[in-house]
Amino acid sequence: MSAHLAYLAAYFAVFRARFRALLQYRAAAAAGFGTQLFWGLIKVMVLEAFYANAAPGAHPPMSLGQAITYTWLGQAFFQLMPFSTNPDPEVRELIRTGAVGYELARPLDLHTLWLARALAARVAPTALRAVPMFAVAVPLLGMSLPPSLAAAGAWAAAMAFAAALVGAFATAVTSTMLWTTSGDGISRIVPSVVLIASGMVVPLPLFPSWMQPWLDALPFRGMVDAPFRLYLGNLPAAALPGVLLHQALWTAAFVALGRAMVARGLRRLVVQGG
Repeated sequence: MSAHLAYLAAYFAVFRARFRALLQYRAAAAAGFGTQLFWGLIKVMVLEAFYANAAPGAHPPMSLGQAITYTWLGQAFFQLMPFSTNPDPEVRELIRTGAVGYELARPLDLHTLWLARALAARVAPTALRAVPMFAVAVPLLGMSLPPSLAAAGAWAAAMAFAAALVGAFATAVTSTMLWTTSGDGISRIVPSVVLIASGMVVPLPLFPSWMQPWLDALPFRGMVDAPFRLYLGNLPAAALPGVLLHQALWTAAFVALGRAMVARGLRRLVVQGG
């Protein structure tokens, strides 16, 4: 038991060190906040035009106020969400230069080490940007608070699972660099697919009805859409167990996939140099 706790403490130390290092980039966070505020305003204007020109008698699955709040949630948690699933640039450099051999010399599991780094790389920038986004968007830009304490609690739980899901997915993406050291191809394909399928671009309830079963089954719904709709009350708090189960199953699947890819990649990895 003590050995397992020591291993967990080592991974937590990696997470904490990475988290504290990323908290130093306050100027970048301020610039990012301004960018996200600008794009959020554009997305809100598009939504207002969309709702204003809806067919008479139409009954959208989400009200305009909910769609606006959904949009600002996406801007607040932009860094936590799937857009940031590009391969870890530091891991990419380690593989390119052969310095990954130093990682292998440590008495730690490589996949878990990369997972700890991926989680810190998403949580730290989000901590710097989400609070000011709430502070501005709630009183000034039409963003509402959760309608009840139950909705707020369900949203918080789902967001924690969403962070784990995104971290597991990002680590699986990073693991592909053991085969393609540049990582350029996957870094261009994956974010576009995930952004659309998660609801970051357009709330998933606004997609055609024939797409809903597919969107519900894919893992990306658990990264953005389900937690945000719990916040809005668009999904009742009673739906939380199903949301958490969906997120947990896909997180386990991506962890298993990532571990298998790392194990197979290490068997064929050649580090040249002395």
